[in-house]
Amino acid sequence: MAAQESSSPKYRRIADALKRAIAAGEYRPGDRLPGENELMDRHGVARMTARQALGVLTSEGLAEARKGAGVFVRDFQPVRRRGVPRLSREQWGDGRSVWAADVADRDLVVDGVTVGEEPAADAVASRLDLAPGDAVTVRRRRFVLDGKPVLLSTSYLPADLVAGSAITQPDTGAGGVYARLAELGAAPARFREEVRSRMPAPEEADRLRLPAGTPVLLISRTAMADDGRTVEVNEMILDASAYVLEYDFDA
Repeated sequence: MAAQESSSPKYRRIADALKRAIAAGEYRPGDRLPGENELMDRHGVARMTARQALGVLTSEGLAEARKGAGVFVRDFQPVRRRGVPRLSREQWGDGRSVWAADVADRDLVVDGVTVGEEPAADAVASRLDLAPGDAVTVRRRRFVLDGKPVLLSTSYLPADLVAGSAITQPDTGAGGVYARLAELGAAPARFREEVRSRMPAPEEADRLRLPAGTPVLLISRTAMADDGRTVEVNEMILDASAYVLEYDFDA
């Protein structure tokens, strides 16, 4: 292990030492970490090396830089996204938001909500079994947890299916979109999610207030009714440093 550590770049060894100190409780959530000057003196390195070390912690979501103040141990608790329970019929069928399975009593705000009708792009039309250009109802929103933006979500639903329902309104009511689909006789019976990661586009980084170097997770969900018809496509962009994805199911 020592040989492996000695072969690591200096900035990585400094970052690892800081991470060990955080794990040991030497620096607690909200505490200021040693600055560039202190790291330069302590480790005998150049400013760029010290800066890279702190950058590792911010890119991994362990710390956040505050302009003019320094780098601080992040006090935001990651969201444990419980992939299976959150989508159960028991959850939204009882009038609870799927988010209730993830955030308990934390402060969740949904902002930037827009709802409108648009022509379906080819990829969305294919998944909804529509012709390209057919009308879809599009719901866009941002989720802000404990004052931090964590997710951007865009839902696409067949416009003829949801016309006149609360799904076309900013507030869909108790149980959200899936409860309203059930009232329309199109309750989701099966879900499929695909997960991948990439670096964010500038607009995504701005809306999620991401530190430089922070990747995003992309979760693409398809909701299908009993008859196999796709009733929703949901494209989500998550701050990767703010999430733990949990999937708990029987063998």
